[in-house]
Amino acid sequence: MSERGLRKVRTGRVTSARMDKTVVVTVDRLVRHRLYGKVIKRRSKLYAHDEENQCAEGDIVKVTETRPLSKTKCWRVVEIVKKATG
Repeated sequence: MSERGLRKVRTGRVTSARMDKTVVVTVDRLVRHRLYGKVIKRRSKLYAHDEENQCAEGDIVKVTETRPLSKTKCWRVVEIVKKATG
């Protein structure tokens, strides 16, 4: 299996596109509480590299893990799944 196959891929919503070549992607996931079993929504904020500055706030994007590109940025945008309306 190639190394590229081992990289994580996440889908989330762009919450900020104000930086140059960087977007903030919020990824929601559902986890079950260990003791009580209730399903809880957890949210992760990922900084992703957007080379062409194509993403806008509200877009649904697919991001993949990559080498560290800066202090906080270690994801990059693979594709825009759905553009924001408006």
